[in-house]
Amino acid sequence: MWQFLNKLFVRKDKIQEDNMKKYLIVGLGNIGEKYENTRHNIGFKILDFFAKKADISFETLKLGDVSSYKIKGRTLIFLKPSTFMNLSGKAILYWMTKEKIPLENVLVITDDLNLPFGSIRLKTKGSDGGHNGLKDIQDKLNTTKYNRFRFGISDAFSKGRQIDYVLGEWTEEENTTLDERLEISVELIKSFVLSGVNNTMNTFNGK
Repeated sequence: MWQFLNKLFVRKDKIQEDNMKKYLIVGLGNIGEKYENTRHNIGFKILDFFAKKADISFETLKLGDVSSYKIKGRTLIFLKPSTFMNLSGKAILYWMTKEKIPLENVLVITDDLNLPFGSIRLKTKGSDGGHNGLKDIQDKLNTTKYNRFRFGISDAFSKGRQIDYVLGEWTEEENTTLDERLEISVELIKSFVLSGVNNTMNTFNGK
């Protein structure tokens, strides 16, 4: 009996340990070709860039396009929600639950109007800042304490033009430096998984 219980506990510990090695990397955006190159879709763009470099592809599954990538014993599950930006939390909660991924292993990639173009910030908590995608995530997860990777898109728009701006496409000037910023974004994601959130914030915030 004790031998059986011991095996059961060992197996449970192994499952929990395996779950701690799984990460959900979520890029926020809107589905559809017309949104593909918009500022609001930087989350999708970063994951697509990572996937291209890693030679992996996405599969359309429940509530999103999903792919996976293994690095040094860790499994990264990439998610591009198909729920549209304002219902992003539904897809995140579903895949967290399905894959049994702890909240501390979730990273949400989002655009940020309050940061200069190309600036990156990693945070472990915060308000939604008026971002509808983050607002829905907060509501569905019932917490503001989740990791978010904020990619600056700047606030270079005139009064009343915010929606047009975030749903607008990158300028020629922005496109000339975008790939470099995407490269750094990929390295940030790898660091988050391999070195932890605090070390990654110290290394990348302000770059």
